[in-house]
Amino acid sequence: MTDQVSIRNATLADFNAVLGLDTVGVPEEKPAYWNEIFNRYVTIGRDDGFFLVAEINDKVIGFIVAEVRAWEFGSSPCGWVFALSVSPTAREIGVGQLMLKEICLRLKKIGVTTVRTMVDRDNKLTLSFFRSQGLRTGRYIELEKSIDDI
Repeated sequence: MTDQVSIRNATLADFNAVLGLDTVGVPEEKPAYWNEIFNRYVTIGRDDGFFLVAEINDKVIGFIVAEVRAWEFGSSPCGWVFALSVSPTAREIGVGQLMLKEICLRLKKIGVTTVRTMVDRDNKLTLSFFRSQGLRTGRYIELEKSIDDI
């Protein structure tokens, strides 16, 4: 079935499909956020970032967004996957794996040797996916604190 999947750069025409996929399992829509992402990666374009969609028969069934980040707390340049979604109707056929592989190939072409992401520990589906693709706990640890009490 993955031989029917094509992966390409996102276009402005993909906005509604991406917004729809993003709201699957997410309680709120984020149109302003996605307007900014489309502006940064589609309209303006970036040499150090990628916004890809997966489709079958011209229907968008998934997307992935990544960029190069560097020198945050001493980290050498790495690829940072910060958005990934696959339609529930297209899961378990390898779409996420194909998109992640393509992102990694594109990052490798520009000299990146490591890819990172961040996953909510309670999101078992996404955590399982990334672990199945070989991502493990890295050398950096996320720390957080609620600032409501300040």
